[in-house]
Amino acid sequence: MLCYKTINLKTKPLRVTNLSVNELIQQLSKKLEPLFSTADQPIIVGIETGGYLIAESLYKNLQPETELGKLNITFYRDDFTKTGLHPTVKPSSLPTNIDGKTIILVDDVLYSGRTVRAAMNELFDFGRPDKILLAILIDRGGRELPIQADFVAQTIELEDNEQIKLEGSESLSLSIYKNNSAL
Repeated sequence: MLCYKTINLKTKPLRVTNLSVNELIQQLSKKLEPLFSTADQPIIVGIETGGYLIAESLYKNLQPETELGKLNITFYRDDFTKTGLHPTVKPSSLPTNIDGKTIILVDDVLYSGRTVRAAMNELFDFGRPDKILLAILIDRGGRELPIQADFVAQTIELEDNEQIKLEGSESLSLSIYKNNSAL
C-alpha cells in the first residue's frame, strides 16, 4: 500500500501515487532479463539509497552470476556545497574489476541527470567499463543534462514544483510532494 508522510517543514504531501513499486520492479526485471542470457553477464550497480534498494530487488529477481555493486556519489555531486554532506557517508562497493564489463546503473528516479552524471564519474574512478546502461524505476522528465535511460519502468509528468520520492526500506512506496518553500 502506498502511503505518504511529511518530509520536512518546507514540503507537504500533495498526492499518493497509485504505482506499485513491486510491479514496477517486475516490469524493469522483464526488460533486463535478455541481458542475462549470455555468459558475459552485466554487473548491476545501484546508486544509494533509492537506486540501491531497487538494484537489490532486481538482483534477487534476475539472479545474475555477477556481484551486486553499490555507489555512494556524495563526493561526486555538483551540489554538495549547497546542500552539505550527509553525516554518514559510506564507501562505495563494486566488484574488484569493472574494466571491459557492462554495467547496469540503477536509480529510483531520473530527473535532472546530475545524479547519473556523478555516478558515471565515480564508476570511471573504479575502472573503464565497456558499456554503461541506465535502468530507472521512474522517469519524471526535466533533464538539465543530456542523459537518457535505456530501461524505464514508468514515465510520469510532474510540475516543476513537485517531486516524487521512493520511501521505505523493506516496504517501498512512492509519494509525490509539492515544494512550498516559497510560501
